Amino acid sequence: MKLSHIAFAAVTLCLGSATFAAETIKIGAMLPLTGGSAPLGLAVRDGQRLAVAQINARGGVMGRNLELVEVNDESKPENAAANMKALLSKGVVACSCGVNTGVVLAYQPVMQAAKLPNVVPASAGTKLTKAFANAPEGNYTFRVQASDTLQAQMMVDYAIKKGYKKIALLHDTTPYGTGGHDDMVKQLLTHDVKAVAVGSFKLGDTDMSAQLAKAREAGAQVLLLYGIGTEQGHVAATGAKLGMHLPIIGSWTNATESFLNVAGAHAEGAISPQTFVEGASSAAGREFEGAYRAAYKRPRMNNPTAVAGGHDSILLLAAAIRQANSTDGTKIKAALERLSLPVPGAIATYNKPFSEDDHEGINLSSALMAIWKKGAVVRAPL
Repeated sequence: MKLSHIAFAAVTLCLGSATFAAETIKIGAMLPLTGGSAPLGLAVRDGQRLAVAQINARGGVMGRNLELVEVNDESKPENAAANMKALLSKGVVACSCGVNTGVVLAYQPVMQAAKLPNVVPASAGTKLTKAFANAPEGNYTFRVQASDTLQAQMMVDYAIKKGYKKIALLHDTTPYGTGGHDDMVKQLLTHDVKAVAVGSFKLGDTDMSAQLAKAREAGAQVLLLYGIGTEQGHVAATGAKLGMHLPIIGSWTNATESFLNVAGAHAEGAISPQTFVEGASSAAGREFEGAYRAAYKRPRMNNPTAVAGGHDSILLLAAAIRQANSTDGTKIKAALERLSLPVPGAIATYNKPFSEDDHEGINLSSALMAIWKKGAVVRAPL
């Protein structure tokens, strides 16, 4: 069988030890590679490496190979600015950076001042693409992940469509969780619905008994949950210990290994908004899945939305560099805002995904609701 370019690239991908030609085009990849968010960071990196291998197998961009410059941000906002300066010192011309919203917010001023385009692969915080929307130099943050606003809309609308009248909200206290909570409250108001119970938890909390008891006492029929995967898993596990069978509709991180590893069998039936699940209908999506399996030899994709976001962010940056015929950040940004050719990616075929005023590459047409079923993330029933 003749391998496609992407499958060939994946098979020949030497993870972390590729030899690059002189004058490579360097793309920054600042991600959490250790710590609580590491499963997401590593999944994004899986996708980035697949895309780089694919592009280089096809001749690179402007006759030059792409090179990932990887930095472990450890999910620590306090190190983010220094990490971004380190990437700049290594000659990166653009970035595919961002898993934790707080980290992105911390390095954005450095990135913006350097006029360094960043296509965020995973961070969902609504404010990320808005923070510099009115900056005189232009906005250098783009995204290929469903924003918190979009996810909240999908979560609330799904709950309402399923007929739930009494909805409880629970979120973590990070910028990610509080932002998602605010977006869910706003979306509930569009349905003239007010949550019957609201609770919060901190990163590292494992016992959610008090929060769940409050929801039960309020007669909640469903729980809308916004938090990192590990804590979402503890919510599911605690609910099982309490004998509660409250359906969970969580943010995208409840379709991750972090959630599954804690929730175990209690992950079954948990629903969340995603940009990608295995079993793609498009040719590009199926090719992406085949490349992943060839490169990583896993029975299923770990954290599929994160992998797809990492992959597609690199494809979009490569398309912009090619169109600009330049590695100048200002020109790459302008090209991203005016991509002239479609970019077939894992999540979607991107037809002019960005504009000068809109840097969100994902909308309702390129997102879906997913569910844990027998240890796999699949499309949720409509």
